[in-house]
Amino acid sequence: MDNENLSSLETGIAMGVFGLGLYLFGSLCSYLVQRFRRNVVCIVSILCVVGCQALLYYADTLKGEFIEFSVILLQRLMLGAFFGLAQMVIGSTLIIDSCESFQRTEANHSAAWFSRFALACGPLCSILLLRTTGFDTVLMGSMICAALSVIFIRLVSFPFRTPEEHQRIFCLDRFFLTHGTLLYINLILVTTVIGLLMTIALNELFYGMMIVGFLLAMLAQRFVFRDAELKSEIVTGLICIGVAILLCLTRSQHVVDLISPAFIGFGIGIIGSRFLLFFIKLSRHCQRGTSQSTYLLGWESGLSLGLGIGYALLYGEEVILMIVALVLTITSLAMYHLLTHQWFITHKNR
Repeated sequence: MDNENLSSLETGIAMGVFGLGLYLFGSLCSYLVQRFRRNVVCIVSILCVVGCQALLYYADTLKGEFIEFSVILLQRLMLGAFFGLAQMVIGSTLIIDSCESFQRTEANHSAAWFSRFALACGPLCSILLLRTTGFDTVLMGSMICAALSVIFIRLVSFPFRTPEEHQRIFCLDRFFLTHGTLLYINLILVTTVIGLLMTIALNELFYGMMIVGFLLAMLAQRFVFRDAELKSEIVTGLICIGVAILLCLTRSQHVVDLISPAFIGFGIGIIGSRFLLFFIKLSRHCQRGTSQSTYLLGWESGLSLGLGIGYALLYGEEVILMIVALVLTITSLAMYHLLTHQWFITHKNR
């Protein structure tokens, strides 16, 4: 969009509207998986994601001219809607139904870690492809990844589930955990910081080192935080993100380019894992799937909001953007330490 001389405000709106799309089909999720085969709903949603990307591919490569801004907004909105529906069905239904009851938390945990690695691997691969081939190859790679996911889902056998007798078309089941709203807001604040930072992270080194941070977070969870105090992971993660931002604000050495993204990856890695477990523990009987969808919405909404604000209002103002990100990090830490943690202890069900 920048290369096509569209304004940063238009770019920000296009980034942010993806987050709105996530909620478009959410209230229909429960009805769809009850009315139709669950894996078919997911596959159709992914194929629609491919279709949204194919629209861009057609305009950029085959037609040879960039599409109108209104069409971009519609494409981004529907991309978010079908992506959100596919992720909700995978997280709230397919993963849970394909596992024994005692394995479901581990399965949710593993799936979330794959999503976190995708957060870094996607931009990393895109930057490398864009630099060596072109934007059309990036779009083609995106469509191929989505098509492969359809094949993988087809390879899995899902047990039959008898649909409910009285199906409501619109409901919050498998969509939003209302009594987890405070945790949801806190998660949005955290991931908004990451979205803001991604607007200035336009090189492969940042995302490569973020992956290193994710790996360190996995090791820390296994060996460092195994018997630590409950709130220690989120507090440590937010402090690491804050330190990374301060390093970028006060230092310009090459070592900062290596350390700061690793700190960010480490911080968001351990924070994401702990928030996921908190959502599961907040859920009541038969609400595990709803907790997964709520976690997804909080995670993706914050990223979209951060990208939208970063491009629309703060593009080209890196110092101001990082100050805003630092303020949001401190706010997230204060909110969790003073309010969210004790609220969670009081309201958890598991």
